Amino acid sequence: MKKVIFSFMAALSLICSSAPVMNVSASDTYNLVWSDEFSGNSLNKSNWVCETGTGSGGWGNNELEYYTDRTDNVRVEDGNLIIEAKKESYNGMNYTSGRIKTQGLQQFTYGKIEAKIKLPAGQGIWPAFWMLGANMPEVSWPKCGEIDIMEHVNNVAGINGTIHWDTNGYAYYGGVSSSIDVTQYHVYSVEWNKESIKWFIDGEQYWESNIKDSINGTDEFHKPFFILLNLAVGGNWPGSPDASTQFPAQMCVDYVRVYQQDGDGGSTSDDENLSSTTWYLSDQNMQTTKSTVTGWQPTKKISTTPNYWTSDAINGTYSGGNWNFTLWTNSPSKASNVTVDIYKVDADGSNQTLLGSQTVNVTATGTGNHASNFTYSLDPVTLDNQKLMIKVYKASGEDATMCYNTNDFATKLVTP
Repeated sequence: MKKVIFSFMAALSLICSSAPVMNVSASDTYNLVWSDEFSGNSLNKSNWVCETGTGSGGWGNNELEYYTDRTDNVRVEDGNLIIEAKKESYNGMNYTSGRIKTQGLQQFTYGKIEAKIKLPAGQGIWPAFWMLGANMPEVSWPKCGEIDIMEHVNNVAGINGTIHWDTNGYAYYGGVSSSIDVTQYHVYSVEWNKESIKWFIDGEQYWESNIKDSINGTDEFHKPFFILLNLAVGGNWPGSPDASTQFPAQMCVDYVRVYQQDGDGGSTSDDENLSSTTWYLSDQNMQTTKSTVTGWQPTKKISTTPNYWTSDAINGTYSGGNWNFTLWTNSPSKASNVTVDIYKVDADGSNQTLLGSQTVNVTATGTGNHASNFTYSLDPVTLDNQKLMIKVYKASGEDATMCYNTNDFATKLVTP
């Protein structure tokens, strides 16, 4: 998964704009809808999740680092997010670094997405500020789409802006900026709407892609995306570090901001349907990623006092059909009838609208953990900066306990 530009098929020859556009000022008609100014003392966990490990095949690129959530690699200090790559032996790898994402927490359709960043340079160093389609868990890459707002490799003078998608096979389109000193702070941004994606450095446009009417199969770019920041070491594109590469290498991010114009954020019209999403229960939120705990873990007691989980705010319409909820429990010794209600609520949790309710006897013979399936047949559900909410409580019988683990048997809600 992710962004190897030059090792796949060639870009479509007639995609979008035929040439870069230079020295065009970015639009200032946007309203700020979300930001992280990194003004605290630690990473804001309501905005970001740290990815850890080596991914699949070095995150799809044969990268050489092990991503950690240690403050050695990811931290906030002096008003900056610091992502630091280190040369050290760690879990079988020779380098460590950091990779964070807003998946399951913050996602956006259209807008001006920007960050002020100071980059490291050096052979084998590959920092990136980019986005992936929120439906990636369901459709995988590249069908989810990818927007690379900024990528820089090695010691080259320019940065890359690229989109990746699927149109009966992998495709990409992108361009390279003019020369800049990447080791100084610059504002990297895209302006993304229903017609185009435009790339900017410090307010000056250098590239543009046409996505109007999903030309050349670019329908991926009309759906919600989440944001990522990472500092890779090595990989198919930059190659490996050498004796000239300076470690530690730091990517310093002053802020990340998302602006939108009226009408951005995802249309709620019936012709703008949201993709199917699997929402996993985690703490008090429904997220699109499963828990990283090991083995079975009880999460909540199911009694007459309800447990509530909410998704992030959503814009758009889910098509009608069966909504499925799978609940894993520890088997009670006596009958336990559990009710699961689905609501849509405003972003602040007010104005609850019941979408569906079902009660199931979750008792199973024997012991251990087992699944109960709840199915709701719903008309199309439109959300306008609203959240989905799950309410779980005991209707009668003995208390039960909800459980989850790291495999596919997670407590989850699947939209149609």
